[in-house]
Amino acid sequence: FESPRSPGVVVFRSEPTAFLIHFRNYASQEASRHSVAESPDQDPVVTMAAPMLRWVGRGRRWTFARVGGGSCHRRGAPTGSTSNRIRGQSSVAQQPLYTTQKPRKGEHKWAAVVGLEIHAQISSNSKLFSGSQVRFSAPPNSLVSFFDASLPGTLPVLNRRCVEAAVMTGLALNCHINKKSLFDRKHYFYADLPAGYQITQQRLPIAVNGSLTYGICAGKKQSQVIPKTVRIKQIQLEQDSGKSLHDDLRSQTLIDLNRAGVGLLEVVLEPDLSCGEEAAAAVRELQLILQALGTSQANMAEGQLRVDANISVHHPGEPLGIRTEVKNLNSIRFLAKAIDYEIQRQIDELENGGKILNETRSFHHQLGCTMSMRDKEGKQDYRFMPEPNLPPLVLYDATSLPAGADPQQVINIDQIRETLPELPRVTRERLVQQYGMLLEHSFTLLNEVGLLEFFQNVIKETRAEPKKVTSWVLNTFLGYLKQQNLAVSESPVTPSALAELLDLLDSRTISSAAAKQVFEELWKREGKTPGQIVSEKQLELMEDRGSLEQLCHSVMEAHPQVVMDLKEGNPRAINKLIGLVRKATQSRADPAMIKEILEKKLSS
Repeated sequence: FESPRSPGVVVFRSEPTAFLIHFRNYASQEASRHSVAESPDQDPVVTMAAPMLRWVGRGRRWTFARVGGGSCHRRGAPTGSTSNRIRGQSSVAQQPLYTTQKPRKGEHKWAAVVGLEIHAQISSNSKLFSGSQVRFSAPPNSLVSFFDASLPGTLPVLNRRCVEAAVMTGLALNCHINKKSLFDRKHYFYADLPAGYQITQQRLPIAVNGSLTYGICAGKKQSQVIPKTVRIKQIQLEQDSGKSLHDDLRSQTLIDLNRAGVGLLEVVLEPDLSCGEEAAAAVRELQLILQALGTSQANMAEGQLRVDANISVHHPGEPLGIRTEVKNLNSIRFLAKAIDYEIQRQIDELENGGKILNETRSFHHQLGCTMSMRDKEGKQDYRFMPEPNLPPLVLYDATSLPAGADPQQVINIDQIRETLPELPRVTRERLVQQYGMLLEHSFTLLNEVGLLEFFQNVIKETRAEPKKVTSWVLNTFLGYLKQQNLAVSESPVTPSALAELLDLLDSRTISSAAAKQVFEELWKREGKTPGQIVSEKQLELMEDRGSLEQLCHSVMEAHPQVVMDLKEGNPRAINKLIGLVRKATQSRADPAMIKEILEKKLSS
């Protein structure tokens, strides 16, 4: 049957106990490929010098199961990075090992190999080869030039901004920038590709042989950061395709060409990764770098950063296994889940005597599993050929720059190198040195969108020590955000309000417990300042030492057994007395002063 409310699911019944589920997932796959960012103006140009139904055999069954999320380090995996290629043969000694969730007798260990292809939309005002604007969620087919629609007689004109973005990204990722790169045509037919080919850089890309260093949190409390490195094979410029909108109710497909021709950076990582956690950390680090450079907004929710993952498993010491490709992952969380699920699925399939197919799969985030899209056993011939309408792209450095060259017609690699901003790795090192915070805290500040800016604004406006600010931002503030699933930009507590609260705490106007009460009131969006809340609720610390001494004396008389335990050498008993006194004062008394008074009375 096919449910009207779930038109993507068809259930076939063959036996009373056997059900096969087939998902028509092309709609969800295409829907995940979103459009681009807003920008109204046109960029300058540069002239170049010179779900198929799967058979289930007897004794085997198709199952969907969630893989328990978690770090690959908790499975006992080594922390060293790998260096295996998907297509090549090389050592696998350093690769982390995977085992199935339920170990069986005589079970063998498995090694997983993961490679990523990342497509980042370039932040530019116009498309890669035409003057059409780039804007997210514009009316369908409202931003399409004659070239984008592939009308006869139109020619590509290269966008200078896109080339500069590619060079800047390559430099930030430690790549070698090719002074001469070529454009190619990649032929394939699809309705949202009107030309029947994509202009890309297959043979000689603009940047090659780079590296990306990222960090993995490990340890019992995830408090240890382990640095790792993944090699970058190449970075290439290419066009994006249009978007197909499938209407199952009317059995039709609609085409929106607003995205056709938008400039993309394709970053191809070597298969040095071994689990979803490593892949997620690497992509997040790349996302931070692109955002710091300004070469891409890298907003995955708007399709500005999409990831394809190639995954295989094999026994250590044996040839690499057949790989599958999981396409169009547009969330870092879903990326980690998809890779971990696919690794476990392949292990289970092989251990049950099955065979891994060379296929393209998609990730269904609601079911938490990957599903087959199309077979790749027969190698597709893209018929790559040189792009006849684009001559070689020639770049220069300070030594090769021609005398008297027009700066608007050439791109100087060294000049772009000088404009590189502070990268996330350097920012983390600066935070550790400047504020004395732990390295893992610097990772958290950068990984949460907008949190670093919030932290720095609080630091500017408060007299409190940086360590206290770090603690409040990462523990209290971030905890409230996660509890209510809010972004930093949606927080009801402003940096100024938190800075004022920390000043009250630092000047010993209020206690730590009272400060948490004030923060809770601030979170209610009532528009009151911390000072007003303290006055209204009378949360100031007790300054009358005499009254506090009398209160301590009354508590000791009311709890003689606790006093006796303290005199008999139980050091924890004093904490009980301090808690009773604070409760009597509604947390308005300083715990240090209470302890001092109690110890003085006990000694006398």
